[in-house]
Amino acid sequence: MNKHNFKAVIFDLDGVITQTAKVHSQAWKEMFDEFLQAYSAQENVPFREFTHEDDYLPFVDGKPRYKGVASFLESRNINLPFGSPEDTPDMFTACGLGNRKNEKFNEIIATDGVEVFPSSVALIKQLQEEGIRIAVATSSKNCDAVLQATGLTGIFEAQIDGIYSAANNLSGKPDPDIFTTAADKIGVPYDQAIVVEDAVSGVMAGKRGNFGLVLGVAREDNAEELEKNGADIVVEDLGDITLEDIDMWFEEGLAEDGWNITYQEYEPEKEKTREALLTVGNGFFGTRGAMEECLASEKHYPGTYVAGLYNRLTSKVGDRDIENEDFVNIPDWTSTTFKINDGEWFDPDTWKIEFFQRNLDMGSGEMTRDILATDSEGNTVLIESARFASMKNMHLGGLNYNITPMNFGGKITVKSGINGDIINDGVKRYRDLNQQHLESDLEQATDDALLVQVRTTQSDVNVAVAVRFPDNTPHRTEISKGKAYAFWDLNLEAEETWELEKIASIYTSKENKDDFAASAMSAVKEADSYFTGATESMLAWSEIWDAADMEIEGDREAQKLLRLHIYHLMCSFSPHNAKLDASITARGLHGEAYRGHIFWDELYILPWYCKTFPEAAKAMLMYRYRRLDKAREYANIHGFEGAMFPWQSGSDGREETQVVHLNPVSGKWGDDYSSLQRHVSLAVAFNVYTYFHLTNDVEFMNSYGLEMLLEISRFWVSKAKKDAEDRYSIDGVMGPDEFHEKLPGDNKGGLKDNAYTNIMTAWLLEEIEALKNNENIDFSNVCNTLKVSDQELEKWADVAGKLNLVISEEGVISQFDGYFDLKELDWDDYRKRYGNIHRMDRILKSEGLSPDNFKVAKQADTLMTFYNLNNETVSRIINDLGYEVPEDYIDRNLDYYLGRTSHGSTLSRVVHAYLARIIGRNELSWELYLDALRSDFVDIQGGTTAEGIHAGVMAGTIEIAHKAFAGLDLRGEEIVFEPSMPKHWRKMTFSFKFRGERYEAVVEDGKASLNKLQIN
Repeated sequence: MNKHNFKAVIFDLDGVITQTAKVHSQAWKEMFDEFLQAYSAQENVPFREFTHEDDYLPFVDGKPRYKGVASFLESRNINLPFGSPEDTPDMFTACGLGNRKNEKFNEIIATDGVEVFPSSVALIKQLQEEGIRIAVATSSKNCDAVLQATGLTGIFEAQIDGIYSAANNLSGKPDPDIFTTAADKIGVPYDQAIVVEDAVSGVMAGKRGNFGLVLGVAREDNAEELEKNGADIVVEDLGDITLEDIDMWFEEGLAEDGWNITYQEYEPEKEKTREALLTVGNGFFGTRGAMEECLASEKHYPGTYVAGLYNRLTSKVGDRDIENEDFVNIPDWTSTTFKINDGEWFDPDTWKIEFFQRNLDMGSGEMTRDILATDSEGNTVLIESARFASMKNMHLGGLNYNITPMNFGGKITVKSGINGDIINDGVKRYRDLNQQHLESDLEQATDDALLVQVRTTQSDVNVAVAVRFPDNTPHRTEISKGKAYAFWDLNLEAEETWELEKIASIYTSKENKDDFAASAMSAVKEADSYFTGATESMLAWSEIWDAADMEIEGDREAQKLLRLHIYHLMCSFSPHNAKLDASITARGLHGEAYRGHIFWDELYILPWYCKTFPEAAKAMLMYRYRRLDKAREYANIHGFEGAMFPWQSGSDGREETQVVHLNPVSGKWGDDYSSLQRHVSLAVAFNVYTYFHLTNDVEFMNSYGLEMLLEISRFWVSKAKKDAEDRYSIDGVMGPDEFHEKLPGDNKGGLKDNAYTNIMTAWLLEEIEALKNNENIDFSNVCNTLKVSDQELEKWADVAGKLNLVISEEGVISQFDGYFDLKELDWDDYRKRYGNIHRMDRILKSEGLSPDNFKVAKQADTLMTFYNLNNETVSRIINDLGYEVPEDYIDRNLDYYLGRTSHGSTLSRVVHAYLARIIGRNELSWELYLDALRSDFVDIQGGTTAEGIHAGVMAGTIEIAHKAFAGLDLRGEEIVFEPSMPKHWRKMTFSFKFRGERYEAVVEDGKASLNKLQIN
């Protein structure tokens, strides 16, 4: 009987069980050297031999034979036909060369035999005795012959080899197919199985397969490479690990892994993306995970952002003055570096990096970094640093910086301070605009503290950043415009460590009008030490996770990424924000994309906050309420009644979206219709309703919420016009799909009868009627205050029942009036020509075409209604509007629009994944969900994560886990569960709040249990 914490081990063959890796390497070398000699003579190019280190390991090892040939040939820029597996060994094709290699391999085995690794065989036998299932998975087509030669035939419960893979169309490593197939054959969940591999491609496959443990065997002195590419544990030989060690991993290591994001190597081209993903924050401020030693450059971008801190500047674009309001990058409090003797300050891009590791502990909110680096003189230094943004005190942060000369002794100078001599430079496409948002007001140095005070040039907000160095009185200080630095001139012995503690505080005149600078200095003076601050922050994070965590059994990757999303949402907007006048930006406190503005993304975000931190959700709505007068003014300017919220909102609630843009090719100005996405007002209304429904906060509804709902309703009714058929139409809007701005040939922007807009407007007006009949709502008094008459309410009810929709005979709801008349797109052709077609609008425009002319969507539009409202509500609204649709109309609409959507926004996958799940299309749902879940972590859009995380997608993936997988439905008066978890998820545990009570939900075996918890 198996008494262990894991159920199966899947072994690679060559190099793990048998010593055939060397045989393979020898066979590859003989074959390729013969080929390369012939090729060099034929092409009159120098012969360069095939080597183990430079060729076998990176291009061939672990891969299927023909794929290995193709990979190596590509590395040498040699073009040969791929051929077919039937090619003879003398043919110059990839398959022919592969078959020649196989001949040589078999010749060597026949002559020399096959040796096994005794420790590997001993482990296999021990596993059998302990009741652990075992399998072998290899790319080799010689598996049978090798096992027979070693006497291991019949010992494995499953054998997936090259022959099986070819017959069943399995992809080779680094894809995980052979390992997942082996696990499936023996009936063991991937997270309870171990993959044992010696090749880089193999550990990559194990990681991609989401296995519980990827065990690397470093036969080639390649432990670092194996660890970088996915191995959880690396040993030189399987005799170096015991079953107790493995049990310990499954007891503790696997759980710890679910709380950590680790990067094992320095890759400059990925640095800015990782800076965003390693951000530390607390809702008030967020600091990117940039290395302390680096200034802004093409590879690095230090950035710290404060919630709600904007500045407006005018820039000359072409022949016009264009105004933009930006999210301001404030002085860098982390800035710290060193130099040896009188050399240059440390630069990771010029030193040789010997070892590199960064880790974000999401549980504690602390980011650590270790670098072993060598300069041009051969001096090696170990640099260890850690940082946090306090979740206990939103104004505080801390940095711990250790430096150790490893192979020398001598003079090292350390420099640490505040760098306020900066501009906004985090988004390349904004660089031609004016980005100087800060003016220096004050620099100050005391015995152990520094202060830099700056002021935004237009919004006139003062920002004070102070730092103190406990137990490290500076040897000297320097101040200059916008900068304050402390210096230490050290004389260190080899392997002697010097430690620097740095406590930072950030205050602005927005929350401390008069004493912001004094408050900043007092805060760092009163703070104890890095350890104390980090511990207090960790305890505060513990309370956050107690309310927000989601535990997943059966899926390592989903567990880690869901926690990553929760973590970054908390960095962006936390319970601290209840005290601030700011909402959550679309890109968090992580970068400058979208200029830090607030969009409709709140619609994806606020529902989760309502269930975890309702006071923070209320703060998002109060941000909107405080700008209600601006929304009224905006509606009035455009000739409408009520309140029209802006598509992009910043400091004061005015519309921040540009209404014209310059074509850089033609040099001509054209209209920008983005601001016609008036559905943002529907998102505000939906969030007001959602907050009230989930919290039953009657006081909020009576004091603020109802006023917003009534004014938004007023706006939509004033925009609806009755036609000759007694139907109301809403014109001049854009839906969530940003690819369509107007009808083909129209000179004016906007579309008529966008289905999402009309259905959500009908829903809103119906909810107004429901609130009218709610005895807890002070409906009459609020209406009297706003002068909403009974006649006006009657008009609203009339509009609610007569809004126009365009529906085909098949039951497909037209995205807007005229959509069905647009041209179809040859999707296969565009995929073939461009590969990545997410931004089909840009592709079409590059060809002189317009997306307005085609049935192509950036993201879910019509289908958004089913994301917001349940199926029954949408169906009822459609019927109340006087339309009939077939029973399977949701399926038909999903098929119709999914096939015409490019997913240019990652939000699109969230909506489609949810809808596919609720109608039982589970495989499609999981595919889309996984793309959304991974989108920021793998930077699916190719560089956008570097400019800031996507908060809406992150919250959306959590909501799908709640709503679709756990099946939690809180849209009625009672808590309802209809679980439909992914098949490999065994158990799901999370807590949530509903109407003043807190609950813990446990979902497993298709059922949900609910326990009421005490609210602290």
